[in-house]
Amino acid sequence: MEHIKTPKVEGVQLLHSSPGRPVPLGTMYLTATHIIFTSDTSRSDPNCPQETWLAHTHIASVQRQPRYAGGFPLVIYCKTFRVLHLLIPHESDCQDVMLSLTKLMQPGQYEDLYAFSYKAKASSAERQAGWNFINLRVEFGRIGLPNKHWQLTNINQNYQVCETYPAKLYVPVGVSDITLLGSSRFRSRGRFPVLSYLHVNNGAAICRSSQPLAGFSARCLEDEGLLEAIRQANPGTGQNALCVVDTRPKLNAIANRAAGKGYENEENYANIRFRFLGIENIHVMRNSLTKLLEVCQGKALTVREFISGLAVSGWLRHIQAIMQAATYIAKAVSDEGISVLVHCSDGWDRTTQACALASLMLDPHYRTMLGFMVLVEKEWLSFGHKFSHRCGFLEGDPREVSPVFTQFLECIWQLQLQFPCSFQYNEHFLLYLHELVYSCQFGNFLGNHVQERETLRLLEKTHTVWTHLWERRVEFRNPLYNNKQNCNPTVLLPSTTAQCFRFWKGMYWPRSKRTTEDVLLELSEKNQELEKEISLLDKVSCLPVI
Repeated sequence: MEHIKTPKVEGVQLLHSSPGRPVPLGTMYLTATHIIFTSDTSRSDPNCPQETWLAHTHIASVQRQPRYAGGFPLVIYCKTFRVLHLLIPHESDCQDVMLSLTKLMQPGQYEDLYAFSYKAKASSAERQAGWNFINLRVEFGRIGLPNKHWQLTNINQNYQVCETYPAKLYVPVGVSDITLLGSSRFRSRGRFPVLSYLHVNNGAAICRSSQPLAGFSARCLEDEGLLEAIRQANPGTGQNALCVVDTRPKLNAIANRAAGKGYENEENYANIRFRFLGIENIHVMRNSLTKLLEVCQGKALTVREFISGLAVSGWLRHIQAIMQAATYIAKAVSDEGISVLVHCSDGWDRTTQACALASLMLDPHYRTMLGFMVLVEKEWLSFGHKFSHRCGFLEGDPREVSPVFTQFLECIWQLQLQFPCSFQYNEHFLLYLHELVYSCQFGNFLGNHVQERETLRLLEKTHTVWTHLWERRVEFRNPLYNNKQNCNPTVLLPSTTAQCFRFWKGMYWPRSKRTTEDVLLELSEKNQELEKEISLLDKVSCLPVI
C-alpha cells in the first residue's frame, strides 16, 4: 500500500479501441492487488459493464500520452495483450497513478503477490485437499510405472543433486546412483536424463535433460552409460538406436561448445541417432512477440499491412518450429517405436514445450480437461519451468521474460483447429488459464521450481488453480468433442506446413474475445431448449380431447 499515492480518482473515462462504443465515465480505485474502474454510465446504459478489474501483475507496461481533450491519457498494456485507455482529468493524478502502477505491477517479493492475500470461499482443509487434486503418482501409475524396465529413484529426495528437478524421478532399472551422479555433473544445471513419458502400447519413452558439458572433446562414461540404459529400457528396441534431439538451432549449440557446453558427440555415444530441431531461444521469441504486438496494438491497418507485419514478426514461423519438433518426437515414438531424449540448453523452456506437446499428440488423456491439468503439472511445474522469471512476476532482469508458456497454449489451439473433435476443452479454457497464470491469483505458478515453492509454503498460504478450473468445467467444454476412435484418433500427427497455421485472434487481438466455441455452446443450449419444447408439445398432443 505504501506505493499507492492516489487510491481514488473520480471523473475518469475508460476509452475503447472499438469505434462507436459508449465511453463510460466513473471512478478509478487503486488497491494493493488490483486497479478497479467503476462506471457511472452503467446506471443508464445496461451494455456498459459496471466494474472493470485488472490485476496489477497483468500489467506489462504503463505509458502516459500527450494531453487529450478532457484530460490526460494513460495507456495500460497487459501481459494478456489487453489494452486499457484511461483518460484522467488532472495531470497530477495521472502521474501518481502511473508511478504507483509501475511499482505495483512487479513487486520485490513473492509475499506481495495476489495469491498470498486472495481469500477463496474454502476452509483450510478444503484448500489443502485442493492441492491433492492433481496427483502425479497416480499419473505415472496410469502409464504403467514403475515396471520391470523403469524404477523410481530417490536420489534427488532433498534436491541435493538437482534443485530444479522434482524429488522423485524415474530412471532405467539397474542404473546406479553413481551413474546418475556422474551424469548430473556432466549436464548443465545438474539436469541429467530422466523419464518424461512412457508409451503404454510399445514401451518407447520420452526422456528429458539439459545439454551435456561436452565442449569440443569432453566425455562422461556415466552419461554414456545412462543413455544406453535408456535405449535398452525400451522392450521393442532391438537394434534400434536411441533418438537424441537437441531442440536448438545447430549454430546456437555449436556456439555453446566454445563455452564448454554443447551437444552429444555421436562417436562417443553408441547406438544414438542425433538431430537438431531448430527452435530459437527465449530472446528471439520475446522480440518476435514485441513485433507481433506492435502490429496488433498499433494504428488501424489494412489487411495487406497486417499480413505483412505478421510475417515480419516471425511469430507463426516460431510456432511452426515448435510444432514440427513435437511432431518429430511423436512420430519417432508412435511410428518407429524408439525412445527419444530431448534437451535444449538448460532443459526448462524448449525441452518442456516439445515434451509436453509430443505427449499430448501421443496420449488422448492429455486432451481431456483433467489430463491437461496433469500434463501442465508434470511437464511444466514439476520439471522446473521458470514461471516467475519467464512471466516477470517480480522485479528482475527483463531479459529473463519470454512467452514460452503462451507459445505452448497457442500450439494446442493450432492443434484444435486441425482436430476440432479431439479436445474436451475449448479455446476459452486456454485463454482463461493464460489470464490466471499472469494474475498470480493462485499459487501454482509462483516460483521457478518445486523446491522454491516448498520454501514459500504455497500449500499452506495459497489456493490451487486446478480446483478453480474444475468447478467451472462446464464453461470450458468443447461441444464438438467426441472420444470415439473414428473421430478422435489415438495419435495426432498434424500437418506442419506454413499454410496450416493461423493467427490467434482470441489471444492477441483483445478487441474480439468471442470464440467459435462460444457460438457453438449458445447454439447447443438453444437446441436443447427447443428439444424440450418439442417433447412437451408431443406430450400435450397425446392428451385426449374432452
